[in-house]
Order: sequence, then C-alpha cells, then structure tokens
Amino acid sequence: MRLPVMPPVSPMLAKSVKEIPEGALSFEPKWDGFRSIIFRDGDEVEIGSRNEKPMTRYFPELVEAFRANLPPRCVIDGEIVLVDATGNRLDFEALQQRIHPAASRVKMLSETTPARFVAFDLLALGDTDYMKQPFAERRAALVDALSAAVPPVHITAATTDHAIAQRWFHQFEGAGLDGVVAKPLSGRYEPDKRTMFKIKHERTADCVVAGYRQHKDGDGIGSLLLGLFDSDGTLHHVGVASSFAAPMRKQLAAEVKPLERDALRDHPWKEWAEHGGDSPETGQRMPGASSRWNAKKDMTWTPLRVERVAEVAYEHLQGDRFRHTARFQRWRADRDPKSCTYEQLESPVPVELTEVFGV
Repeated sequence: MRLPVMPPVSPMLAKSVKEIPEGALSFEPKWDGFRSIIFRDGDEVEIGSRNEKPMTRYFPELVEAFRANLPPRCVIDGEIVLVDATGNRLDFEALQQRIHPAASRVKMLSETTPARFVAFDLLALGDTDYMKQPFAERRAALVDALSAAVPPVHITAATTDHAIAQRWFHQFEGAGLDGVVAKPLSGRYEPDKRTMFKIKHERTADCVVAGYRQHKDGDGIGSLLLGLFDSDGTLHHVGVASSFAAPMRKQLAAEVKPLERDALRDHPWKEWAEHGGDSPETGQRMPGASSRWNAKKDMTWTPLRVERVAEVAYEHLQGDRFRHTARFQRWRADRDPKSCTYEQLESPVPVELTEVFGV
C-alpha cells in the first residue's frame, strides 16, 4: 500500500459544547457507531479505528463494498454503523457483536447483520494529500469522489444552515443518532486534536443504586451500578455512573458501606452475583458479565441493599440501557427506590433512518 497518507492515523476529534455554535461551520448528524478511517490502494483495503488498530477482518462485507464504491486510491474518514432489523434505528449493541475472534462467527455476522459506512471527510485522493486543505474543500472533493457510491456506502448529510442543524438535533435522535457535529469550514484535518464541536443530548434520571465496583487502585468506589424498574416490578441493570475524583470515591464508599450488610439476602440480582454472566431467561447483560473489549478486566461487584436513589445525567438509551456512562449528580433521599422506573425517561420521537441517509 502506497498512499500520500499512510496508516495508522488517529481520527480528528471533537470537544463537547452545550449549544450548537454559530459561525462559519458545517453541521452533520452525529452517527453512533465505530469511528473508522478507510485506506484503499487498489485491491488493498485497511479499516483503521479510533485506537489505530485495524478492524479490517471484522467487516469483510465492507471491504468488498469499498472496492466497489471508493476511488481506487483514497483515504476516507467516517463511521461504521449497523441498522436494526426494523430498518428504523441504529443498533450499537448489535454492532459490538461484530467484534469477535472467531473467523466463522465474523463471516456469519457479516451476512446476517451487515454493516454500513457513512463517509464524512477526505484525507487523501490519488496522489493528493487533502489534510492541509480547509474542510469546505475536503467536503466538496468527498462528495464528488463518492458521487456514484451506493449503499452500504453513504455520504453523511451536511448543512451550513444553523436552523436545519437545530432540527436535525431533535429529529434524528429517534433514529438512534447521537446529536450534531459542527466543523469549522476553514479547518485543516488535525489527527487526535479536538478541533470540531459535538453537541449531544443530556438528560437526568433517578436510578436505584444496587451495587458498586471498587476503583482499580483499590481505594474507594470506581463505579455505581444503576437500576430501573419495569412495569412488572423487575429491576434492570441499566448502566453505571463513574469517573469520580479521588475524594468523591472515598466519600461514596463511606456513604454506601452500611448498605452492604445483608445486601445479597433479598437482592433482585442475587442469582447474577452468585453465578455471574448473563441472565439465562432474558439474555440481559449483567453487572458481573465479562467485558467484551477486555476479557481480563475485573468486573466483580459488591451488592448493596436496594434503598438509595441517585440522580444521574445521561445522554440516551440503547435498548433498555444507558448508551454511555452516566454521571452522578446527587443523592435523592426524597425518592422511594420503587419510583425509579423507565416511565420517567423521555422517549424521542421515532424517525425513519431512510430520512437520515436520504437527506
């Protein structure tokens, strides 16, 4: 492979802001998938990742699609996404399943749950390095280079209209998208630097604190295990709140210590605590299940009596769980744990994914 931009390349990043900014910017939907930089030189294709490790072997169907749809020699930044069986939402959980060590499993999943690629930046084309050119020129060259591309290769929608970006921010969440990205029109492509802006949905929820994991250094709490009740009264593990500063880790450990006493006796997750793994009845991911990304990661946890409620900030749900790590806000001594149900969560208005791809 001989390209003007050679792998590995760290993708350009975005910093979080509260509001969609004004100015000379290009706005795009924020796709929820695996960030990937595609390198193609003839039949040679490499799919780079956020951590610079190649993901080529996991997406053989995309390798073929790139050979059929991308220019013969190019480097393109984008996102690998997967659409659910309804065709109406992105499915990040199913996308995670695609990272599997067994070649036979990879082949089967490439046929049963094929992925798509959404292109949103051009780093090189032919013998030309585009990274120092302004984004407005890179975008125009990308659109021209992929003018004949067909699914599963797409070009992301983009606009310079602030009002349209505001509409996308609210409308596209119903299709499983993350928010909106804003890119300076004059900006160069700067690997591993946060020169773009991302605006994501933020909400709060009151959750049961049903357990915790110790911090990796052994000093205090690393994460609180969160639960919500469904309409049948079953407590579901919906995610964790973590990233506490050292003083807060110690403070939380002291506050929940009394709840460890006899916690397992009537705990709704007793079976999972004793046996680990996933629920045999529902297949729900449990607090003690092994990490898909790091099999050596210690996922053991300490049950707590289901008596405390925490208000947490979250972005959105993926299925019945928080898509990203939640952020602890405060204890809610005024809330009964039984009142912590899914009903409190805001449900985005559904929108057909074809509307997003077809913008």
